[in-house]
Amino acid sequence: MKIRVYYEDTDTGGVVYHSNYLNFCERARSEVFFTKNITPFLESGHFVARRVVGDFYSSAQLGDLLEIKSELVEMRAASFSLKQSIFRGEEKIFELSILLAFISFEGKAQKMNTEVKTLIQTLFK
Repeated sequence: MKIRVYYEDTDTGGVVYHSNYLNFCERARSEVFFTKNITPFLESGHFVARRVVGDFYSSAQLGDLLEIKSELVEMRAASFSLKQSIFRGEEKIFELSILLAFISFEGKAQKMNTEVKTLIQTLFK
């Protein structure tokens, strides 16, 4: 997914505010679902962030065009891990490791059925 850095994403110096990198990655994860005409809210549940680790390499600036790439790292019974990288051109400026847990609409952790696992593997191959 590509995203342009707008004024609202930056501090007074035109540098992207640190928490917006998480927002960019969230948008990219959601967009993967939307491009398949589905939402991240599935019939049997949805995903929540369980663990997030971010590494900042360089700052994005006002007007930069960024590309977010998402890669499936590990699939477990009730969760999966992604590595998301943000690039400005060829330069990696941010990397996010995120563990997403699958929960019911009542908020309880649950195992993903085969259909959900296959969907995740297809979306984030």
